[in-house]
Amino acid sequence: MSYAPEIASQFDIPDLEKDKLVGEVIRYILFKTEQNSGCPIRREELTQLITSKGYKQRNFPSFVIDEAKSKLSSIFGYEMRELQRSRPSAAATTGRASQSQQSVGDAKSYIIISKLPSDVYGKFVEDKSSVHMSGLTFVVIGIIHLAGGKITEENLWLHLKRLGLHENEENHPKFSNTKQALEALVQQRYLQKEKVNGPEGNIVHYELAERALDAPFYDKIKEYVAQMVQKDAKPSEYD
Repeated sequence: MSYAPEIASQFDIPDLEKDKLVGEVIRYILFKTEQNSGCPIRREELTQLITSKGYKQRNFPSFVIDEAKSKLSSIFGYEMRELQRSRPSAAATTGRASQSQQSVGDAKSYIIISKLPSDVYGKFVEDKSSVHMSGLTFVVIGIIHLAGGKITEENLWLHLKRLGLHENEENHPKFSNTKQALEALVQQRYLQKEKVNGPEGNIVHYELAERALDAPFYDKIKEYVAQMVQKDAKPSEYD
């Protein structure tokens, strides 16, 4: 691997060792993404992977992560996208900073997104066994988008029941445990969940998290919702 001289000269580390570290970071990202069903990988994890090898130079982890990002794109065809962890709106408005305060390192995470055209990805790469989860993701985010970006747990399940998904169902033919399927969207950072104290007791709210709000993905959601609204608004030929 060829590094820019002005960058490589900052670190008294042979290129061979740098290559090895970049390779380890790439392997970690690929295997962790597969193992955890696409859950974002915290930057802190990657930094610890590098520093655990004894490399303590201040900017070296950032250098290795950037090189891994470049190689994931040029060799594997993946965009390594950085996400900034969002805070629940209730925490921001009520000033509960002590519960939601995060360091910059903790706040940043990464996901990898295929750069293949959607038709090619769908035909040759996409795991057909997970298509139902993609559908659930679009539906749930669409519901919350139409609700203004936030919805109570009770109201969300009311909408999902109309689609045949029941909160306490544990043997759904596609999702098995439906509550766990919804929780997976929280773990993958499409949604965030918060319990809020109110006059009627504790109420759980779902709102869109950083992965759902990431511009390319969110634009697709808004386009999808707009198409559905327009379709429903068209008068029937039988009217």
